[in-house]
Amino acid sequence: MTGLTGDDHLEPEDGDTLHEECGVFGIFGHPDAAALTVLGLHALQHRGQEAAGIVSYDRGQFIAERHPGLVGDIFGKNSAHLASLKGLYAIGHNRYSTAGGSFVRNIQPLFADLTGGGIAIAHNGNLTNARAMRAKLVQEGAIFQSTSDTEVIIHLTARSSFGPVVDKLIDALKQVEGAYSLVALTSKKLIGVRDPWGVRPLVLGNLEGAYILASETVALDIIGAEFVRDIDPGEVVVITKDGIESYRPLMPQKSRFCVFEYIYFARPDSTVEGRNVYEARKRIGEQLAKEAPAAADLVIPVPDSGVPAALGYSAASGVPFEFGIIRNHYVGRTFIEPTDGIRHFSVRRKHNPNRAMLAGKRVVLIDDSIVRGTTSKKIVQMVRDAGASEVHFRVASPPTKHSCFYGVDTPNEQALLAHEMTVEQMTRFIGADTLAFVSMEGLYRAMGQDGRDPAAPRFCDACFSGDYPIRLTDSAEGADGQLSFLAEVA
Repeated sequence: MTGLTGDDHLEPEDGDTLHEECGVFGIFGHPDAAALTVLGLHALQHRGQEAAGIVSYDRGQFIAERHPGLVGDIFGKNSAHLASLKGLYAIGHNRYSTAGGSFVRNIQPLFADLTGGGIAIAHNGNLTNARAMRAKLVQEGAIFQSTSDTEVIIHLTARSSFGPVVDKLIDALKQVEGAYSLVALTSKKLIGVRDPWGVRPLVLGNLEGAYILASETVALDIIGAEFVRDIDPGEVVVITKDGIESYRPLMPQKSRFCVFEYIYFARPDSTVEGRNVYEARKRIGEQLAKEAPAAADLVIPVPDSGVPAALGYSAASGVPFEFGIIRNHYVGRTFIEPTDGIRHFSVRRKHNPNRAMLAGKRVVLIDDSIVRGTTSKKIVQMVRDAGASEVHFRVASPPTKHSCFYGVDTPNEQALLAHEMTVEQMTRFIGADTLAFVSMEGLYRAMGQDGRDPAAPRFCDACFSGDYPIRLTDSAEGADGQLSFLAEVA
């Protein structure tokens, strides 16, 4: 759900973490549809913390509540927003967080009245020809109300010459390129779609006969729903009061699921594409220990995302695991305005060293990735200041050398440390004694796949390899860099 113009762009708060760009949830045929959607979005809060929205349908009308903030703050106990959302059907959306102000026009689900009835759409991913399609639509007279690429899908759906709304939506999706998992709601249907490469996750669940679509299985767990299956790449599922139908109208491709879902984005208690995320991260840590051992006293995770990999590293290496860094989970975006005099305290807002554990120790620090390297540098220095005698930095992913155009907020390549520096230069930059990343082959091995065999199934690993499976039309036509970084993320 990428913004399409540069006018609304705001830098991420620290600029040194990768962010998934949204989570989606939909439920059809339950008397507590809206309340269950709130719970589902709460479980998916990690996929977007800047805003949340729900659209429900009740007795001839669509009802929308879309607001900036966290799910619990918007739809919490005694919330008037939740009370207004009547009906048996609902879809919801969490939006990736940006630093600074809120842009209500881009909060999803987006809604439009079309010939034949209304439709609401919530989208996770990024269209790589959104700029080109938007320019064409505007030239033809379309009036956009947001800077979201999701609205491109709505305009294309509205202009389709097909009759049924499902056919209109499929016609629209045949004209777009990129990665997307989306849920759509009409007066009679809940629709779920994954792009033909299956880059972003989408699962199907069932609760007492009510079908559910969600980005991750944790959204099913929180409401006690049964996991049915993953939606397949290129599949369109249509849920009505008569049940569920599956269509495969989009040109099939070899699946290229985003490997970073396993490394960082998905919640560790989720199961995606048949793999438990927590176990996958532990296996990556084990592989990292085999490839990059270090003579050390302790294995310390950079919490929270580094914890499973650190456990795996510790188990494979025999070096004890300890929490040498404690994370503060109660730091909000607006905690304090960082003046020049206190800006260097930004990392300590979130992380604090456990000095008694670190003093005099040779430490292996485990993190999921290095982006710009500024946070890694501060954490290494923080651990040294706490008395660690050696700091060996290990990363549970290959070097992030390339921008993502498929729904992850990454900086332009020139801002990625691994794109600009060798491992030796990066080691000096972050101030570590040694630095190592899991290899691409090792990452695939940890996932149970052969990364060296070109005929074997592959993930989307473009941020490491530069191998982009889906055409980057907008970039080829002169759009400079990551779309979501150039524009406000929706």
